[in-house]
Amino acid sequence: MKARYHYYIEHINKVLDYIDKNLEKPFSLEDLSTVANFSKYHFHRIFSAIIGESIFQYILRIRLEKSASLMLVQPQEKLANIACRCGFSDLSIFSRNFKKHFKIAPSTYRKNAIEKSNWSQTNRNNQQKEGKLDLYFCPEFKTIKWTSNMEIIKDIEVKSLSKMTVAYNRSFGPYKGNNVLYQKHRAELFAWAASKDLMKDENFKYLILYHDNPAVTLNDTQRMSLCVTVPPETSTEGIVGKMEITEAKYAVFQCELRAQDFPKIWDWIYGQWFPNNNYIPDDKPYFELYPEQPKGEEFRVDFCIPVKAV
Repeated sequence: MKARYHYYIEHINKVLDYIDKNLEKPFSLEDLSTVANFSKYHFHRIFSAIIGESIFQYILRIRLEKSASLMLVQPQEKLANIACRCGFSDLSIFSRNFKKHFKIAPSTYRKNAIEKSNWSQTNRNNQQKEGKLDLYFCPEFKTIKWTSNMEIIKDIEVKSLSKMTVAYNRSFGPYKGNNVLYQKHRAELFAWAASKDLMKDENFKYLILYHDNPAVTLNDTQRMSLCVTVPPETSTEGIVGKMEITEAKYAVFQCELRAQDFPKIWDWIYGQWFPNNNYIPDDKPYFELYPEQPKGEEFRVDFCIPVKAV
């Protein structure tokens, strides 16, 4: 029974990855069932049973949440362009579905988000801020770095990260408050990696990749992938899937912190660093990279957010 369930997860994950890579394109039930390697007469029910919503409900929700996230991080982009990038052929269709899902028109949603951002920035500027930024030139690497008076932030740099192939164990819903589930998924992934002798590789890395913007997506539908780096030719099966993280420019925040500090760092990155620099988040997943095993309650974590210049 467990092996059969893992088989279904494996093939549904292929569909989820396919949707993410092709969100701007039209989808048909026949195309998606072919990706899943299921009969189109049964695929719809299998998907609904595992994911908890129909395939086209899922696609519509992901498209709408993606569009809302793009409005937040790219406030100057035209709504018509955002709609097209998220797979809507017509702005009126996009607007109608957006209002139905978020209970607000997209133009009003964007206006409220900008006003909230401006208010928050003004409010922060009127306060003595922890995490004051200083920028400096690093002659050794011929690059710009930043320093902060937050002790848990050790280094900040914008740099290109090479393409990575990763094996993943994916979850729906946050791990916050559910450490047992997190440990279970992590143990499953590491047991699989150990069985393939992958952990002996000197370049082996562990990371947590986030597919959704938590400011937009409800907690119980947030998608996260626990990942380990693998050689490109590695085969995966069952609950362990495989994907590529493309080469891109990232803002990398090297931190030493405790579990309770994670929300604080994310808030500081988006509330302090981005508004004070000439970058915006790029339209790609972001991740936490763990370069070493935790030391008791202390974590070394690189927060990696894809960026592009404004």
